[in-house]
Order: sequence, then structure tokens, then C-alpha cells
Amino acid sequence: MTDFRLLADRYAADLAADLAAGRRRPGERLPPSRDYAHRQGIAPSTASRVYAELVRRGVAVGEVGRGTFLRSTALTGTAQGTTQGTTEGTPGSAAHGAAPGATSTLGVAFGSPLGAAPLPALPAREVAGSSVVDLEVNFCVLPDQAPLLTPALRQLAEPQALTEALQRADTRGTPEARAAAALLLARGGWQPEPERILFAGRGHQALATVFTGLVAPGERIGFEAVTYSMARSMAPRLGLQTVPVAMDEHGMRPDALRAAHRAHPLKLVYVQTALHNPLGMTMPAARRAELAAMLRELDLIAVEDAVYAFLEEEESPPLAALAPERVVMVDSLSKRVAPGVTLGFLVVPPALRHRLAPALRLGGWMASGIALACSTLWMQGGQVAELVTRKRAHARARNALARRILAGEGGLSLRGGPNAYHLWLELPRPWRAETFVAAAARRRIAVSPAAEFAVGPGHAPDAVRLALAAPEDAALRDALETLRDLALAGPEAGGVE
Repeated sequence: MTDFRLLADRYAADLAADLAAGRRRPGERLPPSRDYAHRQGIAPSTASRVYAELVRRGVAVGEVGRGTFLRSTALTGTAQGTTQGTTEGTPGSAAHGAAPGATSTLGVAFGSPLGAAPLPALPAREVAGSSVVDLEVNFCVLPDQAPLLTPALRQLAEPQALTEALQRADTRGTPEARAAAALLLARGGWQPEPERILFAGRGHQALATVFTGLVAPGERIGFEAVTYSMARSMAPRLGLQTVPVAMDEHGMRPDALRAAHRAHPLKLVYVQTALHNPLGMTMPAARRAELAAMLRELDLIAVEDAVYAFLEEEESPPLAALAPERVVMVDSLSKRVAPGVTLGFLVVPPALRHRLAPALRLGGWMASGIALACSTLWMQGGQVAELVTRKRAHARARNALARRILAGEGGLSLRGGPNAYHLWLELPRPWRAETFVAAAARRRIAVSPAAEFAVGPGHAPDAVRLALAAPEDAALRDALETLRDLALAGPEAGGVE
């Protein structure tokens, strides 16, 4: 019997070679699977599994009723689908005890390297060099951050302070760190109890702690139908099944959560309530209350990703404030401060501590002593609060610039709040997302297609996410003007056949 995964290996390699040689273009439609079956002399059912495997690996994107299209990341698709085990802070399935017999919704064994879940595309700057204008990765280090942060670090030059920082940190950090974190995470009249806070190395590791601590291999996690790409990619690599939950303009729909849970019982729900990534929306207070009530009705636990919430000036209480016994809130300093020295935070219901603290230790995801010490000094000294103020202004200015160039001057459709560091650009017809990404890449601009964020296997919208945080001002302005002109000119003028 022909192994469809080996056929997918060969087909992915051929597609990568064709892309490199210019024989194919990203966004190009692949031949129907029945034609592939005829050429290969295999059963149509086997060809369908090959095409499903290409989609799963990120080599292609399947769109219901439209066909299968070559992705702009196909050059790295084989590595992502077969040999690459982890991303930073993201555990590989084999290392974390995924059940050998557990399978994904496509029937691929998690225990095999060939069954590993697809990873988000490598950031373009890691593939093509620093000359690319990076609108994929959304970290911001302001030019004046170093002078602000340096003075507090002088305290670590004292031998006693440095000796303490060099020790192995506990999952609970220090009393000083917990008190400072509780103040930092407070919003909308809510403040977590310091004793409920655990510390991870970064936000991704906090999420991995929740997934592994609360969900067993083979069990299901509900995700917003369009969601943070790293979270939805992490879950299958841990042997967990992802279930898309329908959304509307306010975020996850409580009635859709009930329907999904009754159809196939969920163990956990992942949700973003503030400046959703990638859509940029903030869930209204009424929807948060409805969702909290639904969690209680269904006896479900949720993990609330609040990493962008600090950018919202009109702060509403988080979901964790409305259902504190049912919500684990995850946050980090990566966006507030910088990815190079950061912390991940977990606000944990007391009843779940005995499951999450061991998962944090066993995963090796605890914060380092140095990062904990630096971050505590910056939180206590007000430097983090000052950076929050500066980055709010920075995000608003960049968001306004993008709206002026793309929507005001170009008439293009954008989604996302005015305080977000990212916007969702809905492409005019006849653009397809993958084709637009490829055309932008030829102009040395990296953007993320909608397929990166889609949880279900169906049609991803023809849209791209624009991350606005990283580029220098002039480069961002030029890139946005180029993208505007490209979107309005259409695929033919964009150099896409």
C-alpha cells in the first residue's frame, strides 16, 4: 500500500524546486487531486490524503469549492511538516508524551515525526535577511528604551543581588515579583491576588503550561475560528485536537461554544478578549459576561490570552475577573518591554495550581533568575508603566498612519481597534491572500496570510494581517504605501500570473 506521507514528501520537494526555479508562483492553483492520482497511478482516495497532508504541513492551502493553492511558505513547508520539532518555548509532541496512538482530525499519528502539526511560517527576516520590511513579527523595542531601563539594572551589580538572581527561580517567583506583577496586571477595577500568580519564561511557555497541565493527549481545545497562529499550532504538536468555534464582530459566540462542546466535548477553551490577534477587536463587556456564564453552564475552563490588553486605555475587567474559578489568564512582558528579557505570567485559580505548577516545572518553562530579577526591578521602579504609556502612544500613531494610507487614501477595508499594533486588511477582488503575500514578498515586504490564523480546514478569508510594531517609521510608511498601491493595482499589475 502506498504511503501517502512519502508521496507528500516528494510532491512538496517538487513544488519547492519549481518555486525556486520560477516554474511555479506562490498562490498558483494545484491540479485537481484526481489528475494527480492519474499521473501517479494511485487511488483517488490516496491522492486526496496527499493533498490534505500538503495543507496540514503548510505547503498548500485548501479552500472549499475553490481548490488547493500553493503557499508562499512552500519552500520551507517540508521542514516545517516533518523535521522541525519546536518553536521557541513550544514543546514538540514526542518530548512531551503525546499518546503514540493519538491522531489529529486528518488521521495523522502524533507520535511520528511525519505526523507533527504544521508550524507558522518562519518570519521573513529569518529567511530573507534584514532588508525585508517585517510586518509579520509584532515586537516593538523603542529607540529610547535602553536609557530608561539601564539605571535599575545597576542594583544587580551588587554581589548579593546578583548571587540571588543567579539562583534557579521557583514557579512562584519571589514575593516582590508577585506583588509587582499583581499591580501590573490589574485592570478595570480588578487586581489578581499575588498568591495566584505563577511565572514562566515567556507567554508561549505560559500557554504550553496550561495546555499540558489541563488537557491530556487526544482531548480537545476550542479556539476562535480565526486565532493566534502560535496557539493553534502548539496544541496539535502536544497531541491535542483543535476545534474551531464560530465568531462574530464581538469575538467568540457563546452559543457556538455550547454547540461545539455538545457535538464533541471540549476540555479547554482558548480565547482573546482584548485586541484579538489577528482581528484586532476587543470583546465588549456584555459578551464577556455571557461567555463567563457559558463557561459555568458547560463546566468548562478557559485560558484567556491578555498579551495585548495593556494597549487598551479604556480598561474593562478581564474574563478572569468574571469567572475567577474557571479562567487562567496568561500575559507577558514581551510586548510591554522586549522579547529579549521577558516574563510570562499565569493567574491561576487555586483549584488548578496543583496541576499547573508541576506542568510548568516539568516542561522546563520557568522564568530564569536573571529575567525575574530584571523584570521585578523594572515593574517596581515604574519603568514598565512608563513603557506602557509610550507604547500606547506609539501603537495609536502607527495604527492611524496605516488607516490613513490604506483606508483613507486607498479606500481599502481594515479591521481592528485604533489602539492595536496590528490590523486586518481585507483584500479587494480578485486578490487571493497567498498571491498577495507572494507579490508583497517580491517587494521585500513580509505580511501574514489569513490561512496562518485559521483553525478549521475550510476557506480562509482573502485577508492579511499587518503587524505594525517593528519597522522604523520611514520603512513602515513606504511599505504601507507600496501595499496600498499593490492592492489597488490587482494581481496582474502586481506581477502575479
